[in-house]
Amino acid sequence: MSSEHDQHEASNKPPSRKEMSRRQFLTYTLGGATAYMAAGAILPMVRFAVDPILQHKGEGTSVKVAEISKITNEPQEFTFELQQQDGWYLSNASLVAWIRKDEQGKIYALSPICKHLGCTVGWNSDKNYPDEYHCPCHGAHYDKEGKNLAVAPKPLDEYVVKEDQGWVYLGEIVPNTRVK
Repeated sequence: MSSEHDQHEASNKPPSRKEMSRRQFLTYTLGGATAYMAAGAILPMVRFAVDPILQHKGEGTSVKVAEISKITNEPQEFTFELQQQDGWYLSNASLVAWIRKDEQGKIYALSPICKHLGCTVGWNSDKNYPDEYHCPCHGAHYDKEGKNLAVAPKPLDEYVVKEDQGWVYLGEIVPNTRVK
């Protein structure tokens, strides 16, 4: 009977608080301080890496390049500047486009970058290939619509073209949709 009485008395006692030893205190304190300092060093690096991804990207912007009245059936080279941002660095890129009207009067613009190895093509720049785009690096050539005729594996890319208030606006570069 005494064991029941002891159990009853033991259950009425308030729970005892377990004391923390000096060793546990130092372990928790040093662990917390180390985690705080590590977070202070790592968080700026994470922010640096992730911030450009989180920036709001505007819809593709178009750049005013040429007056519609100046566009002919013969390809013409137009140079324009595009503001671009690489990470935190804002710069102006100078770009080139070959712009012409097709037989139906629709305006289109081709990128001058050869699809073989990235050299710059020119219109009528080689007498052996009249009325064609020619790449001086490796001899690739293309017809008026950018179709690859030799060496290059793909046709020239084209710009997204928009016409507004008598001006031609160029947008992003996309794969050529004019040729098959």
